[in-house]
Amino acid sequence: MALRNHSTITEFILIGLSDDPHIKALLFVLFLGIYLLTMIENLMILLIIRADSHLHTPMYFFLRNLSFVDLYFSCVTLPKLLEDLLSEEKTISVEGCLAQVFFVFIAPGTEACLLSVMAYDHYAAICRLLLYGQVMSNQLCVRLVLISWGLASLDAVIIVLLAINLDFCEAQTIYHYTCELPSLLPLSCSDVSIHIDILICSILLHGLGTFLPIFFSYTHIVSTILGISSTTGRSKAFSTCSSHLIAVILFFGSGMLRYLMPPSGSSLGLLFSIQYSVITPMLNPLIYSLKNNEVKTAVKRTLRKY
Repeated sequence: MALRNHSTITEFILIGLSDDPHIKALLFVLFLGIYLLTMIENLMILLIIRADSHLHTPMYFFLRNLSFVDLYFSCVTLPKLLEDLLSEEKTISVEGCLAQVFFVFIAPGTEACLLSVMAYDHYAAICRLLLYGQVMSNQLCVRLVLISWGLASLDAVIIVLLAINLDFCEAQTIYHYTCELPSLLPLSCSDVSIHIDILICSILLHGLGTFLPIFFSYTHIVSTILGISSTTGRSKAFSTCSSHLIAVILFFGSGMLRYLMPPSGSSLGLLFSIQYSVITPMLNPLIYSLKNNEVKTAVKRTLRKY
């Protein structure tokens, strides 16, 4: 991937989160702890679901894939952040930056699709219980996961093509801790209005295309739950969906705001990025395990074996 010939810079400088050595040391400890915790939590989810046959269902198949995406997301963002917190020269080559733009965009794109698929799975489990086994077949589940990765990769290719087409002349300081297209746009010496329009359209199409199925699925779910006469049944149904709803709010709230905000390098944009790319991958396993009796029981069964 090469930029146009009249681009004059070969590397970018990532400002990161702070220049103060004491704050950088504290941030390094904090984000190293978050990184290790994210790795351990998501690996545990992957291993427990694989080891426990009681969790070999569509719901946990999607949760396992969500944990894999969270692992992937953390691995393409946090190692570079940790390296820069220890380094005086926080640089990244233009090619490396474009590669990071691509790989960083795949993760949230796939996660948005998986959250949408999981909402449909909840709809099928609650609203079409008698046909659930037929509706959510193994083949369909695998296809939905592959489609999620495929759509996210297609969007990432579009984003990278936008970035490759930018001209960079003098400005090379990225006011962010990672390379994302909204952070690169202010550095370009070419007209970026079309790039911004395409970025917004891409985000809206992907965001609304994944959020609307979630909305309509939960519209039917709530209607069905309210029709359940048993208080225990209603409580169990709401409990099944609550973890997923929390994950949806955390992810879509911060992710959409980050990419739809004006590309100004603001502190608020940085905060939204940390929320959806660092905090959410750490919280997802906790959300799904602490509020899920089946996962907690599976953990106990797995621990007894050893």
